[in-house]
Amino acid sequence: MKSSRRCFLKIAGISALGLGVKPALEVLASSEGGQGAVTKPEVNKSENALTAKRWALVIDTRKFESEEDLKPMIEACHKIHNVPKLENKRHEIKWIWTEEFKHTFPTQEHEFLDERVEHLSFLTLCNHCEKPACVRACPTKATFKREDGIVLMDFHRCIGCRFCMAACPYGSRSFNFRDPRPFIKKTDPNFPTRTKGVVEKCNFCAERLAVGKIPACVEASNGALTFGDLDDPGSDVRKMLRNNYTIRRKPALGAGPSVFYIV
Repeated sequence: MKSSRRCFLKIAGISALGLGVKPALEVLASSEGGQGAVTKPEVNKSENALTAKRWALVIDTRKFESEEDLKPMIEACHKIHNVPKLENKRHEIKWIWTEEFKHTFPTQEHEFLDERVEHLSFLTLCNHCEKPACVRACPTKATFKREDGIVLMDFHRCIGCRFCMAACPYGSRSFNFRDPRPFIKKTDPNFPTRTKGVVEKCNFCAERLAVGKIPACVEASNGALTFGDLDDPGSDVRKMLRNNYTIRRKPALGAGPSVFYIV
């Protein structure tokens, strides 16, 4: 029964898209591995491209004193990815944003929590999970996982069913209830704009990695964010994890988040 339903959803999604659809982000889409794998075009990488077996991010929350300290990272991300600024919170599009500890780590909150941590704002984004539920839920494979662990969106394949949003336990995806383009102050021509009815999220700056640049949020963090290969024992990420106590969001779910927090 499950198999038949899955096949039906795939066929329905593909039919809605049309037979001649070409993936929107070929520059970002490589062959995938893991659950829900589907063949994608190879990445159009430069000779300076940054590569890894599994990309991961470590956020050192000790370097943040207030929500103001997080704004440069959010602004850097949203600017280069043409994320619109909508006043209506119900229509808000977020690639990276802030949450309180109790919302970010609901299973680790308690009445004796350190006061600084309790009131601190935490950066939240897509966790680029090892076992992404969103990938399994997507009927058209508009969301997929690359071999290097990055979970991406093919905007042209997205039919707006929002199954991925329902499956994501971190609230890391946004849906365009209206055309976002009129709400972008200055469009960056280096990244595609989206349309009404499309889901979007953080992509670990895959387009920047392809040309040898680190993610925009990391570049703007002044050393508070560390990005690197989780499978490389000598990487900066692994050094941070060896020397500091870190936590991840909702680890009991078994998704395997690739974003770690030093508290």
